[in-house]
Amino acid sequence: MLVTFKSKAASDVLMYGEHARRILDLLGKAADRGVLTAAETGPAIARLELEIAEARAHAATEDIRHDVEAHQSASREDHDHEPSQEVNFATRAYPLLEMLRAANREGHSVGWGF
Repeated sequence: MLVTFKSKAASDVLMYGEHARRILDLLGKAADRGVLTAAETGPAIARLELEIAEARAHAATEDIRHDVEAHQSASREDHDHEPSQEVNFATRAYPLLEMLRAANREGHSVGWGF
């Protein structure tokens, strides 16, 4: 399932439902349908920025795990190819964060599920 975020302040942002759900849970909103009013965008920005900062603070641990798994398997055999890098939370959340910032500046709401 795709979730489309819409606002008069920015272009639409598409996100897979599972990733949108994580963000919307942080903001205390339902994933299927909802609205962040212009007044709610400020606190939503602060909450999302905090979560992104926390995710980035723990990125070093994830990078180390990735390096170990990329070069050795559980049986200690070297891999022929390194697995693809996963997209982190900060990267996934950034387009929506930018939409929220624009909506906040211009006094617009952000909606999804319509």
